[in-house]
Amino acid sequence: MEGFLNQLPIGLSIGAVLLLIALGLTFTFGQMGVINMAHGEFIMAGAYTAFLLQDWAGRSAVLVALPVAFVVAGLMGLLLERSVVRFFYGRPLDTLLLTWGVSLVLQQLARDLFGAPNVQVLSPEWLQGAVGPLPYNRLFIMVLAVGSVVAIWAYMNRSAQGRRMQAVMQNRQLAATSGINTGRVDQRTFFIGSGLAGIAGVGLTLIGPVGPTLGTYYIVDAFLVVVAGGLGQLRGAVIAAVALGLLNSYAEFWTNASLAKVIVFAVIIAFLQFRPQGLFVLRSRALT
Repeated sequence: MEGFLNQLPIGLSIGAVLLLIALGLTFTFGQMGVINMAHGEFIMAGAYTAFLLQDWAGRSAVLVALPVAFVVAGLMGLLLERSVVRFFYGRPLDTLLLTWGVSLVLQQLARDLFGAPNVQVLSPEWLQGAVGPLPYNRLFIMVLAVGSVVAIWAYMNRSAQGRRMQAVMQNRQLAATSGINTGRVDQRTFFIGSGLAGIAGVGLTLIGPVGPTLGTYYIVDAFLVVVAGGLGQLRGAVIAAVALGLLNSYAEFWTNASLAKVIVFAVIIAFLQFRPQGLFVLRSRALT
């Protein structure tokens, strides 16, 4: 029973990691319909940002890197959107192939710049230790995930830019005829979604090494969170991330890591048979 109860905070911490990664996809995939396979490389860029700042900031590099990684990954996403993705809106399969190729290029670029071996980012001293079975570093990731969700909710519901984003998401043509510059909204949306991936990358440096393929380990699970929660639904992403984290934790506790992944995939597939649109459905102003 003690081992069973100890899995609860571990599952919540896994859910927090998935949520941090999936938040950016909630924008780019859930709201814009772009299957961005390069999202994992934006996570990698955020992690390497913390690694580079380590020489200057020391053990405080993680905190310093949070805003810097948001800007770095956001600018990378904005460049990708302006250069190629904007020509493929409404063609999700084409964006999948396109961004998959971009992800391979970025991985090779990271190998050329930083080398193939993984590198380590030192965590702050005050993150050493644990509260029961929950280490301070994972607790920090949970706090970071909650803070990110609150910031996104406030942006979307309390700012003019966020309301424009929701208008474009609900009906792009009507938003355009109402005077909203949809192209500018797309740029801002991609910047924010990619920037959130950078923040997730900084968080991942607290629980493991950094390498060129860091993002590929999490990208599939992040897409599962977005799909299961409902496209473009923030609350759905939160619930789905926590549920998948707990499911993965307890499945691994009862079986092993490989079989746990199989169980998670099977449960998601079964769930989508009954709820193909996810937990929550986007309310659209479209007539059809």
